[in-house]
Amino acid sequence: MSGDERRRVAITGIGLVTPLGIGTDIYWKQVISGVSGARTITSFDASFNRVRIGAEVPDFDPGQWLEYKDVRRYDRVGHLAVAASDLALADQGLDGVDRDEVATIVGCGLGGVDTARTGIEDRLAGRNVSPLFIPMAMANFAASAVAFRHKFGGPSYAPLSACASSADAIGQGYRMVRDGYASACMVGGAEAALNPVVLAGFTSMRALSKRNDDPQGAARPFSKDRDGFVLGEGAGMLLLEPLESARARGAHVYAEICGYGQVVDTHHVTAPREDGACAAKAMNKAMRESGIDPTEVDYINAHGTGTMLSDPAETRAVHLAFGAHAPNVPISSTKSMTGHMLGATGVVEAATCALAIDRGQIPPTINYSEADPACDLDYVPNVARTGRVDVALSNSIAFGGHNVTLAFRRAARDED
Repeated sequence: MSGDERRRVAITGIGLVTPLGIGTDIYWKQVISGVSGARTITSFDASFNRVRIGAEVPDFDPGQWLEYKDVRRYDRVGHLAVAASDLALADQGLDGVDRDEVATIVGCGLGGVDTARTGIEDRLAGRNVSPLFIPMAMANFAASAVAFRHKFGGPSYAPLSACASSADAIGQGYRMVRDGYASACMVGGAEAALNPVVLAGFTSMRALSKRNDDPQGAARPFSKDRDGFVLGEGAGMLLLEPLESARARGAHVYAEICGYGQVVDTHHVTAPREDGACAAKAMNKAMRESGIDPTEVDYINAHGTGTMLSDPAETRAVHLAFGAHAPNVPISSTKSMTGHMLGATGVVEAATCALAIDRGQIPPTINYSEADPACDLDYVPNVARTGRVDVALSNSIAFGGHNVTLAFRRAARDED
């Protein structure tokens, strides 16, 4: 398609499975109320670890979503992905859409890492390794499981860009629908990496909060007393389709996705560039593709992990991208409530932007207790705000130097 023929792209379905609960309405109620999903870990014995807290998906029974044989054949990351995709599709369906023309793009940072862990343990103990070990451990398994589940016959793959994986999945799905390569696209991400090995790895990096006695107060993005993130798990899916088609079938449109900026900083495998230049470039690219002026942005969902290096770097990036307007933009980190869901976090935060536009509310950054001179913007501390949101950005900044920004706007009719 030529630029003049490019289609506008709507978000018409949202499915969320997070540490705040299962379902979009539950998630939104909790996040607007400032509820934390962090708890003392119960899925395995973490008592010997320096960090013993995490953000687990509560009361998740894969048997409610999958037949018994598939529960056994799927890693937990596949369980979560299928559940989120079912919720997104049930939101408004795909009436009249040829499923052979629906693409599936599901990002994942670590894939079936718990299957890999238990498989290695089995082999070292002299036990047989499951014949399903390889497919269950593959990072593209969630994408495949979702496509198989719904008989989507279009392109299907898994972007792998660490904590930006699901943000990249959304951006690539957006362009696929925009440019006519798919009639619709199920996009998102899933991660189920809350296990002893991954927890120990992040602990050794000193990336995690050690507030074991106060799990719900542990994640403190942008607050001076922050000491790292809370490791989480979850999944989220968005259904993207041409705006014109969505309106023709009477689907509710949460928001329009209108921009995607993606750069790599070539600086350090884990640390962000301190000057924020590359994250600013991603924001500028997304706004430029959207035709959005920085003064039009009403909300930014920050990457906001709560680590000592990342939060000041992202703050500098906002200053670079927005200039004098930076202090006027409400910014929040919902990781203060969900924890950091790694490859799934980008899609949950993108959904948050769409819901902020749709419902006229901005989530808070909870546990914000002390201003940091290096983090000097409006982080919507502790209490949600009500007000019209027309334009929102979502930032994802990942290990490997990946910087991704997605831009969303209210899908006003052309005649409005």
